[in-house]
Amino acid sequence: MDRVRIAFFGKRNAGKSSLVNAVTNQRVSIVSDVPGTTTDPVTKTMEILPIGPVAVIDTAGLDDVGELGELRVKRSYRILENADIAVLVIEAGNIPDETESELLRETARRKVPTVIVGAKTDLGGDPAVTEAAARALGIHYISLSALTGEGVNDFRELLGKVAEGIGEARPIGDMLKPGDAVVLVVPIDSAAPKGRLILPQVTVLRDVLDADASACVCKPSELAGVLKGLKDKPRIVVTDSQAFGEVAEIVPEDVPLTGFSLLMARMKGDLAGFIEGIKALKNLRSGARILISEGCTHHRQCDDIGTVKIPRVLRKMCENPEFVFSSGNDFPDDVSDFDLIVHCGGCMLNRREVLYRQRKAAEAGVPMTNYGMVLSLAAGIFDRASKPFETLTESDK
Repeated sequence: MDRVRIAFFGKRNAGKSSLVNAVTNQRVSIVSDVPGTTTDPVTKTMEILPIGPVAVIDTAGLDDVGELGELRVKRSYRILENADIAVLVIEAGNIPDETESELLRETARRKVPTVIVGAKTDLGGDPAVTEAAARALGIHYISLSALTGEGVNDFRELLGKVAEGIGEARPIGDMLKPGDAVVLVVPIDSAAPKGRLILPQVTVLRDVLDADASACVCKPSELAGVLKGLKDKPRIVVTDSQAFGEVAEIVPEDVPLTGFSLLMARMKGDLAGFIEGIKALKNLRSGARILISEGCTHHRQCDDIGTVKIPRVLRKMCENPEFVFSSGNDFPDDVSDFDLIVHCGGCMLNRREVLYRQRKAAEAGVPMTNYGMVLSLAAGIFDRASKPFETLTESDK
């Protein structure tokens, strides 16, 4: 399950940081009477009941001033692209002014569930005034005091109710029936982390179990024996993208086969869009400019998939390509000068962020696909790897 990303917005000294600290029961943000203390988004990952895993984000004041202030405000608005819930903090007794109303217009445009908090009730402002304004806008409202703690627990409960309405996409579980058998092929090589599975593998495994199906996990070298030992054919075989060629030779044609990366593309973004993007590989011009983007930052190994393996494959499909790399949150604001974007599975990003990146690419007219699709195409099995989703892509749009 993705962490629910809860972003706190408001003008300087509205009480955002105090509220974040009160909700998390930790000193996540610096609290000061000096306006503009929070200069960059501050993120704290934790669990908040009744929601579960969350990422709480404190942002800079929406009314920050000066050249640096404008940059801070811009970064605050960028957080909206991957926020699951937006919290606008206003001092109780006030109504949204133009700065705060602009934030509300943007949350509405992006369809981000929003809560207005009438904060600092200990100062004597009339919460009913702020509540009336929120109700008129059809937005959730609660009043509280971070200083005294009054209303903070009720606020957590409200966040839990709002979070219930957040759609959660699944990688594979809705493709299975209770009792189905799934084989997960996990290479253990120099790129595999010692003593653990990587997040896409764990995510798919858990979703199989949540579907009341069973999973058999093996290495490519054990796959033939595993398939032979099964009483019935598995419902589907899922493999690491880098083993597509080897695994495809072992799995019978009448057994569906796909990759962890394709399942993550389905869970995290618009699968149909990624599939459409792969078509651009057949028509790339010589010297094409290609952005290879990863959602995480990690230590690069000698045969790193993003900076070594994917470029190696693409050089066989395109003459003299130029590669640009991005990782983590460093996704370009303007992607219009690229001919293609190849993205990772996005396991460290939430669905809103991946969809935002796909939308940026679509608006710029740049095709975008993902690692697993490129590797399956290189292995000559793209049609086979994407076939399990043929009847599902419409619902993923």
